[in-house]
Order: sequence, then structure tokens, then C-alpha cells
Amino acid sequence: MKNDIIISGVGGQGIVSISAIIGFAALDAGLFLKQSEVHGMSQRGGDVQSHLRISNKEIYSDIIPKGKADMIISVEPMESLRYLPWLSPEGWLITNINPFINIPDYPPIEKIMTEIKSVKNNIAIDADAIAKEIGSVKAANVVILGAASPFFNLSYEKFQSAIKFIFGQKGDDIVNLNLAALEAGRTFSEKNK
Repeated sequence: MKNDIIISGVGGQGIVSISAIIGFAALDAGLFLKQSEVHGMSQRGGDVQSHLRISNKEIYSDIIPKGKADMIISVEPMESLRYLPWLSPEGWLITNINPFINIPDYPPIEKIMTEIKSVKNNIAIDADAIAKEIGSVKAANVVILGAASPFFNLSYEKFQSAIKFIFGQKGDDIVNLNLAALEAGRTFSEKNK
């Protein structure tokens, strides 16, 4: 069993939190885990990405070769396209549809969505709207993780446990908000895959 995942977005969108939740869930399941992160000018809205490799066998490298990723999870649509060369032909692209426009020549969103929809296996989700409906747009990253959760070789309960552990110190309201975000994302994927 293995899951090779690239998580992408820009600084401040919760990529590190997504990685932490997945990592905790994998370790809680007794799996091996390797992770690398790049935080390029993230404090100025620059790109952030993480390679996350999960397996039931020892993992020797933390870098995913091009064409081998099982999943790209992105909280920003243009950033999802940046990593398409890493996606395997059978892999899944799960992305937020809401752009984070931080450059003057950001491409038209229609053109980006056409590229995303051309990927064989894709889930394009309005995570911001779903998170806002639940109670906080800050939970959009967990909505996207929920949308990705059906494509992992990890049980859904492991993700729930990871959220309780990671957000537990922030109180029950934050834990419950993130559990609701996870569930809403998963429900969207199950209806739209």
C-alpha cells in the first residue's frame, strides 16, 4: 500500500495543517511516512508545497518522482496546475476553485478550470463557500482534505482522530468546526466523483 501526495497552495492557506492531519492519521495507522515541504516566499503569498509519502513499507526518499503522485491536493486552482507533471495517469486532482490572486497577470479562471477539468480524475470544489456555510472560511483547507479523503488508503476515522488531536488545544468548537468541514468535503466528493 502506498499514497504519494503533493499538497499545494500559497502561504496562509493551511497547507501545513493539512499535512499535519494526514501525517498524524498515517502514523496512528502504523504506517511509514516521509514528508518534505517548500515554503518559498510564503509570508508574501508565495507558493507552498509538500510532498507526503505514506506506505506500509519503508520509504527511502521524501521526494515524489514526476508522474508518480497518486494525488494532488490543492487549496488554490493555479497552484494545482503547477504540479500536474507529478500526477500519475490514474491519480486524482482535488482542488479548490477559488483563486488567490497575488500576481497582476493571474490567468483567467475559466482557462484554469478548463485545464483542471481536462484531468481524467478531478474533484473541483468551492471549498470557501462550504466552509463559510459551516461557520468559518478558515476551514476551507479541511473541506478540501475531506474531499480528498475517499482516495486515501486510510480510514476516515483516522482523519477524525487526527483533527481531534491537532485542534484539541483550541477547544471543542474548533474541533467540531473542522470535523464538520471534513465531513462536508467528503460528502461532496462522494456525490461528484
